[in-house]
Amino acid sequence: MGKFEMIDRSVNGANNSASPRTRLVYLLAASHSGSTLLAMLLNAHPDVCTVGELKATSFGDPGKYRCSCRQLIKDCQFWNGIRQDMAARGFDFDVTNAGTDIRTGMSPYVLRLLKPLHRSPALERVRDMALNLSPIWRRNLPVILARNLALIQCVAARTGKKVIVDSSKIGIRLKYLLRIPGLDIRVIRAIRDGRGVALTYMDPARFADASDPALRQGGLGGDRAGERLSMDQAAKEWRRSNEEAEEALKQLDPSKQTVNYYEDLCNNPEETLQRLFTFMEVDPEKRNTDFRLVEHHVVGNGMRLDSCSEIRLDERWRSSLSENDVHIFHSIAGDLMQRLGYQ
Repeated sequence: MGKFEMIDRSVNGANNSASPRTRLVYLLAASHSGSTLLAMLLNAHPDVCTVGELKATSFGDPGKYRCSCRQLIKDCQFWNGIRQDMAARGFDFDVTNAGTDIRTGMSPYVLRLLKPLHRSPALERVRDMALNLSPIWRRNLPVILARNLALIQCVAARTGKKVIVDSSKIGIRLKYLLRIPGLDIRVIRAIRDGRGVALTYMDPARFADASDPALRQGGLGGDRAGERLSMDQAAKEWRRSNEEAEEALKQLDPSKQTVNYYEDLCNNPEETLQRLFTFMEVDPEKRNTDFRLVEHHVVGNGMRLDSCSEIRLDERWRSSLSENDVHIFHSIAGDLMQRLGYQ
């Protein structure tokens, strides 16, 4: 039996039929919808752990990137421990080159097919048929899924937690994680007022990163000018990401999915966390809103490097967006905003 076949059999449960499944809670959302705040609040529960975005991309300069514990990622004791744990399972692992993103090592043909966000079930079947024409895809996908399962299990074992949270947000990633029998997946769909999200796309350094400019981009600093979108682009991105979330959830049992509104989390954190922990099947009475008192080893959004634990509703869009900006947003995504309950 070849190496890739062995990995494929492992992912599909042929060698793990007696092993209990690991509970994974996936945060599904448009970027900057409050997923980092939510993940860190969930991480403050004694039975829950998150290390942020398990797809583990966009580290910039790995030599300067900081874990949320403030150590350089290469010096972080936790992540060095995970590297050793992964090695014991047969994986050469470095969080800054994790190999857990489904695009890892893929050909230009495959990357083009993966670029569109999650579509309807019919279109996803077409995508799968086209992907399966690629021997690189057929060979690499089982390896990537096996690495994801191993990483999730290593985090669970090292922290001793019952539930792991992945804040990767992307619907197309969720589609393939759902194919791993070793995972018991629940999904929290995070939603935020699209005008606030659009503002973060228009100026991510000021509105979607660490408050200390020196800690932005994981400790690299900078103004992120190359990432800025126009309001037209930002509104389309928010709309499409939420449409993707709706399509992705069609393949999941309704009992294994719930919705969290950013505004509800900020205005009523105790009540919201009680509901979410009940959904996750951990004791809701053990919730802790002072999440900065808990050790975190999170990668992803720069907010993880802030020191403030205050849960504060961010509605800077009300004063920062022009009337024309708001008009453009509503012309593109106003109907979806209303459907999601916003005025």
